[in-house]
Amino acid sequence: MQILVNSNHSVDVTSALEEHVKAAVESELERFDDQLTRVEVHLNDENSGKSGPQDKRCQMEARVKGHDPISTSHKADSLALAIDGAAEKLNHALAHALDKKLNHH
Repeated sequence: MQILVNSNHSVDVTSALEEHVKAAVESELERFDDQLTRVEVHLNDENSGKSGPQDKRCQMEARVKGHDPISTSHKADSLALAIDGAAEKLNHALAHALDKKLNHH
């Protein structure tokens, strides 16, 4: 599973931030590893520079073999919380989509 981390100019993607993203995605989505080709992660600070509640946003899109991409997003007060929330939501979305698909065969 390839993990791509993208951001607009509002977020400085440091190696530590990239590591956090990869760790969160791998721990949440490990069981889907065989079915995923890649996960694209988009980080955004919606107030760029100004602080505000829930202004950090993480959107994740999982590319699933033989399936439409599945996308989730999560807003939080920090990027770390946004990343963790989006990864958790993606885990649930994948479980729902793939379990349903597996049960139909």
